[in-house]
Amino acid sequence: MAIDGPAGAGKSTVTRRVAERLGYTRVDTGALYRAVAWLTIERGVHLDDVAGVARIARELAEPGAIALGPSSEGTKITVLGRDVSTDIRAQQVGLAASQTSQLPEVRAALLDMQRELGRDGGVVLEGRDIGSVVFPDAEAKFFLTASSRVRAERRRAELLERGDAPSLEQVQSEVEERDRRDSLRSVAPLVRADDAVLVDSSELGIDQVVETMVARVQAVAAELAQRNARA
Repeated sequence: MAIDGPAGAGKSTVTRRVAERLGYTRVDTGALYRAVAWLTIERGVHLDDVAGVARIARELAEPGAIALGPSSEGTKITVLGRDVSTDIRAQQVGLAASQTSQLPEVRAALLDMQRELGRDGGVVLEGRDIGSVVFPDAEAKFFLTASSRVRAERRRAELLERGDAPSLEQVQSEVEERDRRDSLRSVAPLVRADDAVLVDSSELGIDQVVETMVARVQAVAAELAQRNARA
């Protein structure tokens, strides 16, 4: 199951809830790109240093370098033995991830890792290009979005909880700039796959979004079961 969409659309919360309802494993692919951005910043590598960022991505693509697991707040991510679950959610890291994730070398390094995480099925993967690039044959695809204003309000609320206090206008500007970057990048741009179900959460509650997706997945599963039975 693939859930794509822009930043702040609610993918992380929805993915976690859907995975719980269906008994699937949740894979937050965005956390992988944030991990690369975090380590780039941590090591003082300039974001424009393509070779340096690519080296970090390849290092983290090695077996055991990154570990994902469940936590009470979503996804626990460990990088080279260090728990960075909170660190990678910083605003600075998110903006850096939007930039470094445009690099073909970074996306190539993490592509096989993402595919391996979803190889056995029974997973919900979220990101920007899961349904269009990583798993184009996913059995259920969704594109979750919301207006930039609504997404900015949600993002600002998260930042306020962490002690940051940017203005709503500043956050909305950053959200829209990230949308622009993600949509225009040359490799795996943010795009709705042709067969992805569009879900606009601007005026929908989390429960409504989750119910919509769960119902669709269950319908697809029933169709596949009938097809296999006939075969």
